[in-house]
Amino acid sequence: MTGPALLWPGAAPDEGDDATVRPATRADGADLAARLTAAVDAVDAPDAVFALSLGGRRLVRSGGTAPSPAVPREELRYEIGSATKTFTATLLTELIGHGAVTGTETAASLLAPGRHEHTSPATLAHLITHTAGLPALPPGFHLRALPAWRTNPYGRYPAERVVETFLRHRTRRRPGTRWHYSNFGVAVLGHALAAATHTPWEDLVRARLLRPLGLGDTALAPTSDGLDATGHGKDGRTPVPGFDAGGFQAAGALRSTPHDLLTFLEAHLRPGESPLADALRATRRPVLRRGLGHRHVHTVAWFRHPVDGAAMYFHSGATLGQQAFLGFRPDTGTALVAVCTRRFRAKDPFVPTAYGLLAEL
Repeated sequence: MTGPALLWPGAAPDEGDDATVRPATRADGADLAARLTAAVDAVDAPDAVFALSLGGRRLVRSGGTAPSPAVPREELRYEIGSATKTFTATLLTELIGHGAVTGTETAASLLAPGRHEHTSPATLAHLITHTAGLPALPPGFHLRALPAWRTNPYGRYPAERVVETFLRHRTRRRPGTRWHYSNFGVAVLGHALAAATHTPWEDLVRARLLRPLGLGDTALAPTSDGLDATGHGKDGRTPVPGFDAGGFQAAGALRSTPHDLLTFLEAHLRPGESPLADALRATRRPVLRRGLGHRHVHTVAWFRHPVDGAAMYFHSGATLGQQAFLGFRPDTGTALVAVCTRRFRAKDPFVPTAYGLLAEL
């Protein structure tokens, strides 16, 4: 197996500046609306929303197999699961841009200054690129989470346990030598950034990301305002409790409305119009290549696939009862948000439907 080529920090440029956008001419408004509606139907979930931004114009379609909720589906907050990592990565590039961290310091040096015995040499860059040599979940996670596996597994693993397990964990592989997707690693990154800035994670995200980008309908935990969407199990009928990320906030805690998520993606499409311009541009740059011939390309925030000779950026996420897909194409000025309230199942159509739609636009 070919090991990853870690190019941090930003050794390769992105595909172009804000102005290099070719008009998307494949579909008119009526056709786009029909395709979004077809995508909603194809997902076959209790609640589903597909929200598109094309050349600055938004189009939203929603529906579902469940009765319509009291609040329009497109106004509810949805759990975005691992798509939270795109926010965490943007926060990291913002903090690097302002000199709060470099990305090359070890997480252990921030979490436990002066403690060197058996601590991991993994850097912040390794953590965000899933090359820190960590497993997907901490050792002992499943045993601790088992009593609440169908209701609240992550909530049984608080921040203190995530950090202490990381500090005690001996990696089997040297950081930077293998790519392995890790919720554990990105969770540790969140705690390391909080330690570096002496700011609680929730306050750090709100102050450095949500407020500057105008994301007033995005939250880091379940709310009491009645606007959180209700997730469902694989059968599409059984309600599940709201997701509690426990100590894994940076890896999967965010919940947001489709319009807030489109605002986030539009900032990535047109970074020059945002107060976080440099940080947003940095999230586009390839920093990791892996797989046979290093054909799999990643940025700090996004999976990056070639489409029509240009780049498509995307990330998906899932919780116990909801799913999300975020993606954008700078070459056509297109962004797509898709959310639904059903747990991932075998041969699930959600991600393929969203991915395929964005690739075609």
